[in-house]
Amino acid sequence: MQDIQDIPVEGLVEEFLAARTVRKPSEHTLLAYRRDLTAILKLIGEDVTLGDLSPKVLRAAFAAFAAGRAPASVYRAWSSWNSFFGFLVIEGVAAGNPMPAVGKPRMAAASPKPLRGEDTPEQLLQAVHQADARQRDPWPERDVAVLALALCAGLRLAELLALRVGSVVGRPGERRVEVAGKGGRPRSVPIEPELDAVVERYVDSVRVRFGRVRPGDPLLLDRRGEPLRRGGLQYLVESCYRRAGITDRVPRGAQLHALRHTFATRLAEDGANASEIMRLLGHASLTTSQGYIEVTAAQQRAAVRANRTNRALGGLG
Repeated sequence: MQDIQDIPVEGLVEEFLAARTVRKPSEHTLLAYRRDLTAILKLIGEDVTLGDLSPKVLRAAFAAFAAGRAPASVYRAWSSWNSFFGFLVIEGVAAGNPMPAVGKPRMAAASPKPLRGEDTPEQLLQAVHQADARQRDPWPERDVAVLALALCAGLRLAELLALRVGSVVGRPGERRVEVAGKGGRPRSVPIEPELDAVVERYVDSVRVRFGRVRPGDPLLLDRRGEPLRRGGLQYLVESCYRRAGITDRVPRGAQLHALRHTFATRLAEDGANASEIMRLLGHASLTTSQGYIEVTAAQQRAAVRANRTNRALGGLG
């Protein structure tokens, strides 16, 4: 009988990934798990067994991995290995999780990155609504639907890609979009008649282009009628920014996520509390949602500071 300590880690990684697949994470998430686990294993050596994974060995591997990499990348790899060992403990394969003994970078709380400019979202939608003659095959109905679902429902990239034609449900006046959220957590986001109409116009355009549309079909398609993929969706959003002439108002590194952050920031500006923002955006932590309210308060303080009357008061001294 094989000793537990002699079990090849490579096989355990495959078991872990198979177990994660049942939770229906995005393809991107699974690839990130595999990449992080494999990268550390390669630094440890060949034919690594469970008994090789001591805290000392893992610390050395992570130290080598951290060289030349951003803290966020190291933190993500640490989290992947922490989840991996958590799985092994639950399965009774490992007696404990050594990752608390392995250092990880301290991550600063990420601040929201909405589009800059008070009327930028409206300008973006208006520009993309017009068919661009420079495009080889303009499809403004599809492009507006993508932007609107992110700006008015706060959907993530993976959530957009997972949508089906039948994901928009409910009676008139009570319409909502059913979302497969991060970590497999479902949520339901209410949508207003204007967004509902945008999605309906897009679905009608799909019907004209490709024929019959069924509720179980992927909602977002490319110009060949194939399901839109991650790279294609990112390129679509970037091209919309260029067509609208607002690339200078998009926070660096945000792209599609800037639309979701704009949705959340406007919720906070209009009085939504952290709990409401948490439910609508599918946050796992109330702290994340609170960040939008804090940013809004800072923006309000900056607006007051910019008031010309305040500057006039300063001259009275």
